[in-house]
Amino acid sequence: MGSSVETLEFQAETRQLLRLVIHSIYSNKDIFLRELISNASDALDKLRLESLTDSSLAEDGTADLHISLEVDQDARTLTVRDNGIGMTRDDLVDLIGTIAKSGTAGLLEKIKESKDAATTENLIGQFGVGFYSAFMVADKVTLRTRRAGTESGTQWESDGEGTYAVQAVDGLPVGTSVTLHLKPADSEDGLDDYLSESKIRQIVKRYSDFIRWPIRMATETTGDGVDDTLNSMKALWARPRAEVTEDEYNEFYQQISHDWLPPAETIHMRAEGTFEYEALLFIPSQAPFDLFSRETRPGVQLYVKRVFIMDDCEALMPNYLRFVKGVVDAHDLSLNVSREILQHDRQIRGVRRRLVKKVLGAVKDMQSKDAERYAKVWAQFGRALKEGLVEDTDNTEALLQLVSAASTHDPDKTTTLREYVERMKDGQDTIYYLTGESRAMVENSPHMEAFAAKGYEVLILTDPIDEVWVDQVPAFDGHRLQSIAKGQVDLEESADGEEETDAAKAQREQDFAALLPWLTTTLSEQVKQVRLSSRLTTSAACIVGDAHDVTPTLEKMYRAMGQQMPTVKRILELNPTHPLVTALRTAHAAGADDPALAEIAELIYGSALLAEGGDLPDPARFSRLLTDRLTRTL
Repeated sequence: MGSSVETLEFQAETRQLLRLVIHSIYSNKDIFLRELISNASDALDKLRLESLTDSSLAEDGTADLHISLEVDQDARTLTVRDNGIGMTRDDLVDLIGTIAKSGTAGLLEKIKESKDAATTENLIGQFGVGFYSAFMVADKVTLRTRRAGTESGTQWESDGEGTYAVQAVDGLPVGTSVTLHLKPADSEDGLDDYLSESKIRQIVKRYSDFIRWPIRMATETTGDGVDDTLNSMKALWARPRAEVTEDEYNEFYQQISHDWLPPAETIHMRAEGTFEYEALLFIPSQAPFDLFSRETRPGVQLYVKRVFIMDDCEALMPNYLRFVKGVVDAHDLSLNVSREILQHDRQIRGVRRRLVKKVLGAVKDMQSKDAERYAKVWAQFGRALKEGLVEDTDNTEALLQLVSAASTHDPDKTTTLREYVERMKDGQDTIYYLTGESRAMVENSPHMEAFAAKGYEVLILTDPIDEVWVDQVPAFDGHRLQSIAKGQVDLEESADGEEETDAAKAQREQDFAALLPWLTTTLSEQVKQVRLSSRLTTSAACIVGDAHDVTPTLEKMYRAMGQQMPTVKRILELNPTHPLVTALRTAHAAGADDPALAEIAELIYGSALLAEGGDLPDPARFSRLLTDRLTRTL
């Protein structure tokens, strides 16, 4: 028998908040079932925990802990039932009957001030009122419960408007049942048919598949009195690594990534302490086709106590590790946590730092223990990892240890920076590199000539991101990185291995003292200086930048992104031993006013520009000058 019904009114502030919850908390109304199942799972967890210290709680027939979903088509009700810890009347009034607690007025004020719907949803999400999401799909909610260890049960009922009713009810089983008197399906309002078996299966699969307790429902495929279990309960990340087989890892990876190749690496970790979480991450063996698409999202999913919260959680993994797939299951977050909250949560930032170190550490282990597997991973994801050298200054050293690049040392194999340093010549303290569009273009660049002649190894960097990160990273292991196409290069020895004397240098400067200023003036629209080069052995000229100039390739990249870039004039360097340069010097000394000399200067500059893969400012003029000059020689 039940007692008399006690009708209570919501406070004015609570009514306002409840109205906002019902109409604004989620644009996706499917969330209501996730919330109710999560509450039921928590109740089962609490009963199991309390029964460890109070054996009498197990006497109520709670050995088979589970969650039941019950559909009544005629009455249009959906019931979520558990045989967990249950609640007393006081629990009901405190936890469910009264939303308003400290801070409600302040929350309402923030909501009123916010004109952005997404912000409003986030604010309500912070309040943690998931149970009331049931009113998004139900005209009335009836909750019946009896706490384990007590004799009397309680019923709570409300239509979500101004009042709720509470009464004592005898004969209830231990646990809680929440019955939703569903609104009619309305596709325009986002209300699906929540009595449909396929719809219920879909929601459970998406949000609650890994809940540790079985979620059961009588279905068309089951007989009378037999329920079908809707969830897999296979949360691999919650099991000890020693108990999970490689096949299980591969199957789970394929499920979350839709990649039918096995992963290159599996990272299974658990953190305990003030903020507990488990993580199961995978490094794919092959890059997705859209890895460098602007729309590509991070691949880590967020769960809270096995309840799915969101895909592509960017707060857990930096953009340069967007290829990493997996799951992070946090124990101490609210189900209603928003992306905005995650971005500013101190504990989440700590989780992110540890995950990043784990991923980079796994790649480093591959590098040292399985060079072949590392080479394959770097070939697929090296370009993305190098983005971290620009974005993630906290892990610069770890990322530099992973960098692998082509070099002049071996035409077939890449080299790490560590290997480069170990091969450096005696007295060399600089890591030399050259960027370009392809290996062939870099190897045939005039800038390479002196380095090849003197046996200096040069890194060949051909990824677009290489143009950026080499300027961001000052050094590796105390050795400065220097582009051989920038600044002054002093390789100390001449090409034949003999060190040039000061007297010889002075004589050379004197020999070209008149030509260089004249060329600088003649080519003033193209270059800011003409000087002699120590980096050329066979070419007549090359174009270099000052040490801190933006490279032409990087300049093009910025302009392609719509950024305004000032034109950067560069430096023309001449090979003082080349016959064309010495002939030009002689001709200039004989008659500096000869207009043909200015044309030859243009041709030298244009040829140097073409040799490095640059674009001529006036291709038609260059072609005409070259044709005229060739004609005169025949």
